[in-house]
Amino acid sequence: MKIAVGQINTIIGDLSYNKAKILEIYNKGVDDGADLVILPELALVGYPPLDLVEKSEFRAAVNKTANEIASVTGKTGLIFGSILEDDDLIGTDIHNSAVFCSDGKIQFSQHKSLLPNYDVFDEMRYFDPAKEVHIYNFCGENLGISVCEDIWNDENYWYRRRYVNDPVKNLIDKKASIIINISASPYSYGKREDRRKMLSAISSRNSIPLVYACTVGAQTELIFDGASMCFNNKGELVMLGKSFKEDYFIFDTSGSTVITSPIERSFEEEVLNSLIFGLKEYCTKTGFNKVVIGLSGGLDSALVTYIAVKALGKDNVRVLLMPSEFSSEGSIRDSGKLISNLGISSDVISIQPVYETFLAQLGTLFKNKAQDVTEENLQARIRSIYLMAEANKFNYLLLTTGNKSETATGYSTLYGDMSGALAVIGDVYKTDVYRIAEFINRDEIIIPEEIIKKAPSAELSPGQTDQDTLPPYELLDRILRLYLEENKELNEIHRIVGEREVVEKVLKMVDYNEFKRRQAAPVLKVSQKAFGYGRRYPIVQGWRRFYN
Repeated sequence: MKIAVGQINTIIGDLSYNKAKILEIYNKGVDDGADLVILPELALVGYPPLDLVEKSEFRAAVNKTANEIASVTGKTGLIFGSILEDDDLIGTDIHNSAVFCSDGKIQFSQHKSLLPNYDVFDEMRYFDPAKEVHIYNFCGENLGISVCEDIWNDENYWYRRRYVNDPVKNLIDKKASIIINISASPYSYGKREDRRKMLSAISSRNSIPLVYACTVGAQTELIFDGASMCFNNKGELVMLGKSFKEDYFIFDTSGSTVITSPIERSFEEEVLNSLIFGLKEYCTKTGFNKVVIGLSGGLDSALVTYIAVKALGKDNVRVLLMPSEFSSEGSIRDSGKLISNLGISSDVISIQPVYETFLAQLGTLFKNKAQDVTEENLQARIRSIYLMAEANKFNYLLLTTGNKSETATGYSTLYGDMSGALAVIGDVYKTDVYRIAEFINRDEIIIPEEIIKKAPSAELSPGQTDQDTLPPYELLDRILRLYLEENKELNEIHRIVGEREVVEKVLKMVDYNEFKRRQAAPVLKVSQKAFGYGRRYPIVQGWRRFYN
């Protein structure tokens, strides 16, 4: 069987656009003599559609559009993801489904069985699971059609499974001769290789060809890397879609060349590419052509600026330098070098006059109170006003520059440096920010070495450094990874890293600053534990009462 795989980039809710994408791939597959054309999970509606599926008008439009697509199909089969409804009056009556079309109509559908409800997933809120699975005979093959999570529960591969049911095993027991999985699997570093190993194991153990069609694109926080895969009946990878790009290819089940090269590059390159892609997608799909960034002379804002240039081009990136009495000459000079290296436009506006005016005006209110973090935060908030004014006036998208380490611990100013539409590196630990910067400079110095080597500082008071408040970033990030991504608690983390007082301090900072993180800009997801809405921690709570 010749199977065409279309790895397309959809827009959530834009049915006309998505329909055109689906039919473009279908017609190409027909022209290329394919027997079957496959597109990803929820290709018609975009993933994740969230509360859109609760709108009856939207569901009716989806049904109409799905039938319009089916009406133009011929003998070549077409599988794409959509939502379908039933009327059993149990649950939501809505399904995340794979739709099979040929000869002018929808011939068959398979609902998704396993509905993920962890990390960034919330499908149980919207969909009902399939009651059972069926194979579909087409062109002499028994097609075993599944949707994304359905294939992530193999009892022979996973040490611990999330579900009792294994839909793919059920399809194989029903004599499926080809396994087809349509997917929208969010990206995180290492996940592509995990997919390959898992899919290969299923294919080889059951001696069955396997087609995995994954969507590509970014939808707010979630980045989808594509990298669709096809395996022969020996479990060998024979087709691989492009990463972070749309793609189309033909998989011939009768034989193809085995791919033996690595399918993932280094951590630094993969994460950098995903962030560039995610930012470009966000701007494209929200209609913004230009961005503005507050450039401080520090590494975080330098990295975000570099990513923005790569995503949008140097002519579409503007930076604003906003020095105060505490800004070092080195920070301004280093920022100038970066601006020159990247060829971007900039403005310099001192916040000092406004800061002094605020201090004078607040003097009577604060009376004889000593200066503290209040005055430090005031500077960050003044800068936010400048940045938002420029963004509003010139229709720029304001990007925040905070990393995961400082976002987690609350080492940022609410309504100050946290202001912005998108947190580009909010899921990247500070130690990884350094790694990525060194990778960028591997062939030529783009981010000035002075920025990379100097001690991190918010420069909000004389001689201030991050380590006045935070532990060294190597220790901090180790604690944060154990706590946020491995769900280890105080005593466990203490046994691993020692430094009990430091561990207590860090965990307290994370928990007590949840109210800040909840108000932060959407975060591009690049880690296995998303630091956007994938973390749902109560703001008001009484856990760890041992804190003073």
